[in-house]
Amino acid sequence: MIRGTVGAPHSGDAPPCIPAPIRQEAPVSTPRQERSPAPTLGRRRLGVPALVFMIIAASAPLTVVAGGVTSNYAVTGLLGIPLSFIVLGLVLLLFSVGYSAMSRHVHNAGAFYAYIARGLGRPAGVGAAWVALIAYNAMQVGIYGMFGFALSSFIAGFSGVAVPWWASALAGWVIVGLLGLNKVDLSAKVLGILVALEFLVVVVYDAAAIRSAPEGLSTASLDPGNLFTTGVGAALAFSIAAFMGFESGAIYNEEVKDPRTTARRATFIAVTVIAAFYAFSAWAMAVGEGDSQVIGRSAEFGPDLLFVFLGANSPQWFVDLCALLFVTSLLAALVAFHNVVARYVFSLGREGVLPRSLAAVSRRSAAPVAGSLVQSAVALVLLLVFAIAGTSHEYGPLFPVLTLFTWLTNVGAFGLVLLMALTSFAVIGYLRRHRSAYGAWTRIIAPAVAGVALSILFGLIVANFDVLIGLEEASNLSWILPAVVILPGLIGVLWALYLRSGRPSVYAGIGEGGETADPAGEPDDGGHSSRRPAGMLD
Repeated sequence: MIRGTVGAPHSGDAPPCIPAPIRQEAPVSTPRQERSPAPTLGRRRLGVPALVFMIIAASAPLTVVAGGVTSNYAVTGLLGIPLSFIVLGLVLLLFSVGYSAMSRHVHNAGAFYAYIARGLGRPAGVGAAWVALIAYNAMQVGIYGMFGFALSSFIAGFSGVAVPWWASALAGWVIVGLLGLNKVDLSAKVLGILVALEFLVVVVYDAAAIRSAPEGLSTASLDPGNLFTTGVGAALAFSIAAFMGFESGAIYNEEVKDPRTTARRATFIAVTVIAAFYAFSAWAMAVGEGDSQVIGRSAEFGPDLLFVFLGANSPQWFVDLCALLFVTSLLAALVAFHNVVARYVFSLGREGVLPRSLAAVSRRSAAPVAGSLVQSAVALVLLLVFAIAGTSHEYGPLFPVLTLFTWLTNVGAFGLVLLMALTSFAVIGYLRRHRSAYGAWTRIIAPAVAGVALSILFGLIVANFDVLIGLEEASNLSWILPAVVILPGLIGVLWALYLRSGRPSVYAGIGEGGETADPAGEPDDGGHSSRRPAGMLD
């Protein structure tokens, strides 16, 4: 979920005195000046703070602490959950070294797709695009399951009125769809307010938990021996979901105020804040419940553990406010992932990989209106399918949580970790053409270490997928759900190979986006342009 122009007669393909490599085949591109202008998104709308909020909103801080951390304690039975966030944060900071460097050169709303296309080749890039579309849609639609359940529970608690989960989910669907059609800075403002309130609630919880400390201020949950033992794979697989969406920094690079620095700074800040905040909050939960009790209490109460604790240590009005903010936390994540999918669809439509009509942009808001409507349509269809399937189901009110939410969000995490691993190696492939601009640490070492670590993490997710989706016995779901991500990726590779022979002008534009020039396109390596030489990485 990554460019160069193959065979195009750009002046930067080689120094004037050296002809570009010649391939005996039909040309695969047309001169840029002969193409119609590419659609563009709203320019210069987002600064670093706004982009940081957009990234963090996708991780849904209150949802992660209340739901993700407690589930991790309960399912894995490990005390070292806080340390898992630190470990993953370090891996993603390593990933961000090369990733953010590449973001200075590649400004494309289909970030992972464009990066992989320009670092590993166009077929791999289109395959990654298909994986990204499935993974991000799965993540976004899955969250509707938890949102519908949480909002219906909140309404029932206040009014006594039983609202079906799917009706609550549809209410959220309307709000998300409307925000997706408006200016991106409107979404940024809404998400900024919601994320700030989430942080405030969790900080209050952390302070109360540390003050309570029935077994003292223990640091046992930060001991490596309590993480790196049997079950560590499941623990890391659970925790990585807290970081999903941090690709947003590059996805919005066409809409930020300074494409060369905004996304890079926002990505580093967001990853650091997410890792430190979740590690601290998970440690505070262990302290607040007691190291000997936190696993058992998490298994007993699940996501309600945070609210049970606050109910015993704070006024009722604050507990009610926290329950409402839990709902808005999910809404913020829905908006964030909706915007990501819309921009992927826009990027693929603009380049002709998908129908070009999908690149339609609103004249009023400069939002990717066609991509937004497509994502809303996909979400609506799946919501209706699960609403029908859940009628009179044995899971009762928990049906959308145990199926829609659990299945699809883990499918999304599965696909996104695969894309991050591929992107790490794509960074190495791309930055080797910028040897004079970056040292070995940025070009090779950091992305290579991150790529290996993320590949191992991907293997752990595969090995523990049945645990992640809550299966207690063997089921076809443990291979069907991952196949939903992998098969479209393979089909995407085949589609790219067809484009190479059947529609070469479209193939040539894969990964280019709406750029007019590479900001770092000045010659390096003895005068060779950063543009891809003819035929490279095809």
